[in-house]
Amino acid sequence: MSDPVVDNAVPSGNSSVAIPTDISGQILDLDEDDDLEVFSKGTTLTEGSSFNASMQTSPASLINQYKFEEEEEGDADTKDIFVTVDNPESIVTAIETFVTYRVMTKTTRSEFDASEFEVRRRYQDFLWLKGRLEEAHPTLIVHPLPEKFVMKGMVERFNEDFIETRRKALHRFLNRIAEHPIFSSTDDFKIFLTAESGELTSHKKQGPGFLSRMGETVKAVAASVRGVRNRPEEFTDMQEYVEAFTQKIGSLDKVSQRIVREKKEHLEELKESGPIYTLWSQSEEELAEPLKRMAGCLDSCCKETEEQVKELNDHLIPVLHEYVLCTETLKAVLRRRDNIQADFEAKTEALAMKKADRDAESKVLSLAWDSLVGRSPEEVKQQKQQKLKGEIKEMRVELDKMEDRMEWANNALKSDWTRWQKVMRTDLRSAFVDTAERNVNYYEKCLAVWESFLHSQRTEAEGNGKVDSS
Repeated sequence: MSDPVVDNAVPSGNSSVAIPTDISGQILDLDEDDDLEVFSKGTTLTEGSSFNASMQTSPASLINQYKFEEEEEGDADTKDIFVTVDNPESIVTAIETFVTYRVMTKTTRSEFDASEFEVRRRYQDFLWLKGRLEEAHPTLIVHPLPEKFVMKGMVERFNEDFIETRRKALHRFLNRIAEHPIFSSTDDFKIFLTAESGELTSHKKQGPGFLSRMGETVKAVAASVRGVRNRPEEFTDMQEYVEAFTQKIGSLDKVSQRIVREKKEHLEELKESGPIYTLWSQSEEELAEPLKRMAGCLDSCCKETEEQVKELNDHLIPVLHEYVLCTETLKAVLRRRDNIQADFEAKTEALAMKKADRDAESKVLSLAWDSLVGRSPEEVKQQKQQKLKGEIKEMRVELDKMEDRMEWANNALKSDWTRWQKVMRTDLRSAFVDTAERNVNYYEKCLAVWESFLHSQRTEAEGNGKVDSS
């Protein structure tokens, strides 16, 4: 099931959302406050595409040629539920400080009691929703939530930029759920969107208890230790795809963040050089004019570079990092699918052993013991046969249910995998083309600044030449 599109769409390059080694020492774990986290998202552009020599090469004329079929299909007229996350508020109590967000929903769906809802939610509520969806649909791909980690120096606690970054991530999470054909119809999602805080708290308490969750965890670990013997080839292909995708998107995310850091350093140097030219112009009367113009050009380039860094942080970095987080989600989904198959295989083996016991003809030791206590060997044999038949029948019923569950899990994953790949490719294409357009705009503006400087100096030189010749 390997697909060459990822190799083309994502330049070669985190298995466990690993922190890059060059910044791993700069991480703060904010687990003590779950509400602090960073989300730290026609014709296609193909390799070897040729352009007509007469074709315009302005950013708009190039970029506007590329239309994405997925975007055309996603017509807003077909949507029946719209979710917005906005208006973050910091809540300070004697025990804790956290942020809540307004979640507004507009819908035409008949299962909702009204067409508009407004509630406030905190990060733990989003985490609860994600966990419920994964529990009910273990082989469907739930969009990742923001991390519970913050880079030192990147943000401060409750900094406006930080909160806005987090809000965008949570908004994206809910809209991914709303766009999903199965998740968007679940009771948990409906309750999340409509229930008041007290009602939501009551509903959250109805979930499985701690011991039940621990039991499920132990079962999952046991299944992973056993492994699977006959994994279908398509799921092996998926695992290989995810491993390759993890390496590439992780490397691209790391490199892109390093580029942004280097651009910020370059920006600081540009800011320092402009005043130097201005100061110099005060002591060089003959060079005063070109020195002042140089300072003005550097100032203009500073503004454009600052805007470019902001655009990269706002549009490219979040998308790349979102799909770094997606790799962990995909691996967890594949593990859960394997666990379901491992349970089925273990139950199949147990049934085979029961049948072997039933078919065994000699029970010498047990029969000898039973004869000593006054029971006939034939009677004991028949009783044991009846008991084994009953156990085998129960195991067959249970095995049939497990087989149905495995078949459903496999089909659900195959369908959602195709859907996820389509969304991923649309997101990455859009991010790459948007970055290309913004880069072209940036370099065109900087080029215009320096061309203006050159023009002014040539005009001045020509004027001085005419004066000298006269």
